[in-house]
Amino acid sequence: MPCEGCMERDNVSTGVTMEFLLLGFSELLHLRVLLFLIFLIVHLITLAGNMMIFMAVVMEPSRSPMLFFLCQLSAIELCYTLVIVPKALLSLLGAKGSTISFLGCAVQMHLFVALGGAECFLLAAMSYDRCMAICHPLRYAALMSEGLCLRLALLCALAASALALGLTVAVFRLPFCRSHSIDHFFCDVPAVLHLACTQNYTPELPLLAACVLLLLLPFLLILASYLCIAVAVLGITSSAGRGKAFSTCISHLAITLLHYGCATFIYIRPKSSYSPARDKAVSLVYTNITPLMYPLIYSLRNKEIRGILRKMLRKKKIAQVNRDTTRAVMCVCGKF
Repeated sequence: MPCEGCMERDNVSTGVTMEFLLLGFSELLHLRVLLFLIFLIVHLITLAGNMMIFMAVVMEPSRSPMLFFLCQLSAIELCYTLVIVPKALLSLLGAKGSTISFLGCAVQMHLFVALGGAECFLLAAMSYDRCMAICHPLRYAALMSEGLCLRLALLCALAASALALGLTVAVFRLPFCRSHSIDHFFCDVPAVLHLACTQNYTPELPLLAACVLLLLLPFLLILASYLCIAVAVLGITSSAGRGKAFSTCISHLAITLLHYGCATFIYIRPKSSYSPARDKAVSLVYTNITPLMYPLIYSLRNKEIRGILRKMLRKKKIAQVNRDTTRAVMCVCGKF
């Protein structure tokens, strides 16, 4: 049953005029400037790292399927941080947090869930790619064609967006209590659900369904792919061959563990165990540190990425030398 003080939204105008207050880190006023600087630096490094990988892969004429998926992953991370971090930085500028409209909160939640879900599906597609590369190396190029990669990427985006839309609509159809203060730095699903004026577990059903489809289903697909990889690796006689096969999966495994570790902690649990302080701490890792780690993991572990980055830097250095030479020649000619 709805609790006392609920605001029933019987018409569209109520939803349009209603606002939420994102409290952010208002309880840490003495650390506000320090947190702002840390967030800003991490945000800029994350944008630079993911943009560098994205541009490096896009400029490469011949891309392997793994590089294609890595390019999609970098694009998702770029959008991911742009959806969350600017509003979080804005909340640190105000002593009492920052306001966000009803529609703005819904859009932010939809984009956040859609991008997170697309990343889950993309990690499943990347695990399938590794499975094909290790289990069927001779037919790998034919099996993982460019057309199939494009279809998989499009399917990941559309499926995640549709599921995110369903979850967002279900959450924002709920009646909210008069206190519209969200103890978070963005419109996360558990934080908004905590404001719902219901005393049963009905509002959690859409979140549970979304978790099953966005988290559990891709996780089972990743697990199935790695079981096939494990069987194929165990069939390799030489230890050097097994090590080489497994090393191609380390980067993907590290990112999968980072992504699913945080997501499982936040979303797969009952509403009664909601803790704002703990959720904000984990969300900091999920929305800031994890996107920062992705370029580092792939640039350090992936030979193709390292080679492309070296090639890009070499081209940039040659272009700079040519520009300097041209300027010097023009200066000399000008004197005569």
